[in-house]
Amino acid sequence: EVQLVESGGGLVQPGRSLRLSCAASGFTFTAYAMRWYRQGPGKEREFVAHISSSGGSTYYADSVKGRFTISRDNAKNTVYLQMSSLKPEDTAVYYCNAAGGSWGQGIQVTVSS
Repeated sequence: EVQLVESGGGLVQPGRSLRLSCAASGFTFTAYAMRWYRQGPGKEREFVAHISSSGGSTYYADSVKGRFTISRDNAKNTVYLQMSSLKPEDTAVYYCNAAGGSWGQGIQVTVSS
């Protein structure tokens, strides 16, 4: 059974940092690019970041470029999203995605003072 389980979310003040993790199981993790998406209140789900299967290539939505970093540890079947300089508009449910395939259940990130 394919599973993607996000962790690391929560409430954080503007300007602070947070790291999300997504633990994958049930498929060949090293064969898949991985992505993070998010869905803010009243908004559609949007792309945040992408990392290739090897980790050698990444790209980001313009809204997070320079503040967020996606990475992966293929030995641990885990993908990460390091979020820095967080803004209230980053408040959303964040989802892990195996490119073209399965989704995690999502995890809430709230940026507020």
